[in-house]
Amino acid sequence: MRPRNREGDPVDPVPFLVIAGMGFMILLSAGPIYLMALFGVDVTTALAGSAAAFVPVALVAYHRLVRSARPALREELPTSWRFRRLWYAAIAFGLLLVLLSLPLIDW
Repeated sequence: MRPRNREGDPVDPVPFLVIAGMGFMILLSAGPIYLMALFGVDVTTALAGSAAAFVPVALVAYHRLVRSARPALREELPTSWRFRRLWYAAIAFGLLLVLLSLPLIDW
């Protein structure tokens, strides 16, 4: 069964699953390390905090990519614009990974 947006049109669930999966991966792999290193919390609190931070990420992704998705708009956008958005997202993801690694560097 395909999820439907607020107008009842079927929506592809793959973008939501990818973004939610990436959020889960980043928050549950880097989140506990940063919470333990920077704030001195124990492992169970760090894991619970990272899991709690994942909930709003998944909710925002669901709202953006499923509830308010407009499948007809995809056909109106030129391919070059969609590729450019993908390229900017890849750059932002790379910068996020660099920023996540900066506190771990021993200066």
